[in-house]
Amino acid sequence: MFTGIVETIGTVSSLIPQDDTTTGGGGTSLTISNAAPILTDVHLGDSISVNGTCLTVTAFDNDSFKVGVAPETLRRTNLGSLTVGSSVNLERAVAGHVRFGGHFVQGHVDTIATILSKTPDGNAVTFRFQPRDKDVLMYIVEKGYVTVDGASLTVVAVSDDWFEVMLVAYTQEKIVTAAKPVGGEVNIEVDMTGKYIEKQVKAYLGGARGFMLESLVEKIVERKLAQK
Repeated sequence: MFTGIVETIGTVSSLIPQDDTTTGGGGTSLTISNAAPILTDVHLGDSISVNGTCLTVTAFDNDSFKVGVAPETLRRTNLGSLTVGSSVNLERAVAGHVRFGGHFVQGHVDTIATILSKTPDGNAVTFRFQPRDKDVLMYIVEKGYVTVDGASLTVVAVSDDWFEVMLVAYTQEKIVTAAKPVGGEVNIEVDMTGKYIEKQVKAYLGGARGFMLESLVEKIVERKLAQK
């Protein structure tokens, strides 16, 4: 579990494809340097969020750490587009004794989104994103939370095709997203609360109570017909 508060920005120093099925089968071994601020208490097997993707530490030293990235992760996130020298947002898994400054983030990327526009507003910048999987927009609400490349951000506008967040000057200095160009890609994780609510509502309206949903639809149709 993470908070969506980026602790530091690291740099990709090595990308090694893992073709042997015994060592990853098409995945990648990723080494990230300039990560000293988050390695003071690291252990093998710990989870670190890399651009919002929860990955497991397999080796580390005072300044860098290594993780394995599975083929499925490469397909579902923007980690597959990283190159040596790329900057990435980093956050350690949350500890039980720390203050919770962001929102609950799993590190499980729901989809990739494309930056449609960057609009300056004073010293802030409004970013408009278009998700590859439009279904995630049903979980994104104005003034709610969304995780962009691992950073917890507040939604300022949302439509059926895109959503927007605003980055204040301080945030622009602390996350990699601010430097990405129009057309660039970001990892998106929506607020898990909406998913749980949806599942519970479906369970309530479906199954043995399926007739309730049918009755509701019938009443809506009858009301619309009566208005004509």
